[in-house]
Amino acid sequence: MNLLHANDRAGEYRPSYYAATRADFPPQPALQGAVRADVCIVGGGYTGLSAALHLAQRGLSVIVLEAHRVGFGASGRNGGQVGSGQRLDQDALESAVGLEDARKLWSFAQEAKDMVRGLIAQHDMPLRFHPGIAHACWSAGEVRDAHAYAERLHRDYGYDQIEPLSKDRIARLIPSGVFAGGELDHGAGHVHPLNYAIGLARAAQAAGAVIHERSEVVKITHGAKPVVGTAQGTVTCDHLILACNGYLGGLDPQVAARVMPINNFIVATEPLGDRAKEVLADPVAVADTKFVVNYWRLSEDDRLLFGGGESYGYRFPDIVKTVRKPMLEIYPALRDVKIDYAWGGTLAITMTRNPCFLRVAPNVLSASGYSGHGVALATLAGRILAEAVAGQAGRFDLMARLPTPRFPGGVAGRWPLLVLAMTWYSLRDRLGL
Repeated sequence: MNLLHANDRAGEYRPSYYAATRADFPPQPALQGAVRADVCIVGGGYTGLSAALHLAQRGLSVIVLEAHRVGFGASGRNGGQVGSGQRLDQDALESAVGLEDARKLWSFAQEAKDMVRGLIAQHDMPLRFHPGIAHACWSAGEVRDAHAYAERLHRDYGYDQIEPLSKDRIARLIPSGVFAGGELDHGAGHVHPLNYAIGLARAAQAAGAVIHERSEVVKITHGAKPVVGTAQGTVTCDHLILACNGYLGGLDPQVAARVMPINNFIVATEPLGDRAKEVLADPVAVADTKFVVNYWRLSEDDRLLFGGGESYGYRFPDIVKTVRKPMLEIYPALRDVKIDYAWGGTLAITMTRNPCFLRVAPNVLSASGYSGHGVALATLAGRILAEAVAGQAGRFDLMARLPTPRFPGGVAGRWPLLVLAMTWYSLRDRLGL
């Protein structure tokens, strides 16, 4: 079964709070017939749209093929958090690639956040960037670790935007009383994710890129001039970019062996009105320290948008039941609140949680597997892919050096192994280990 069709209607956004409040972007025509482009991009999420924008700005002819609608996948369904750093902390990166490259990776991540803010402003996108992400710790040990890491970032990387939060201070910010402390990253932020994807699509089109929706790629013929086929047309190109993330399917076994699709879920409550202050005293986003992370924020109309729970098969479970449980663990007073929207989506992880940048062939590049940290990093990935196509591959090659080993058992064996691992970590969360 193809994840592109397992839980969704063809060519439609899944019903969600984001889809209900999305900016206008008329459906784009499907690919018809045989066409040619300098670059063909498969996937209309952040990675593909950012690559299309930056390539078109360089004067190349670009065609984006999206199976459904732009932002259909994780780009239009996620928690909207624009976080600092890479998915792994700097300690792990220094161990993996050395201090010099770890510093470069930190600077890439800082650039990625600046890109999101800058692109929103530069292209007058239909959304706002809201500053602040709090990290809420469940145990005193986690608080100590978080504060020590914030101090290290300040000392060794010059990052002074993280405010340590005591138990009393986090209780004022998150009035649930369940957290032992945490930190508030004033340099991070959050956005309406689908409207950001739509903003990127508008900007790419304005720069000259062509977007075809309802154009699912069914075949790729590699060679000096790759040929990308859909049900109704083909694109012959000089360069091909795979930007499919969790929806890659069987298009490339090299990427699929390293990038694992998983499902995550979000609910949106009814507008809370005056009760919004019972959730968050300030309009920041929050992520906690569970292995299966809970994350939440208030919408601009004061709904609680709460994400939590994962699944590893094709079909989504009962989403309200899946997400309500961790939501009420943090906010038991919201037991009577109505859920207006519930949706799921497919993201992609790697074994190491490093993003997977891969040169599939000399003229075929792929970037994916952001492991829940993709709003900013996928945007930057698009720029890095554009640089590589233009012959400036230094940053792509650095990202490609990050370890992203194949899942044990390959594509066929990764599902049961992942379920086993995630079950163990979920048990650890429940036991507070």
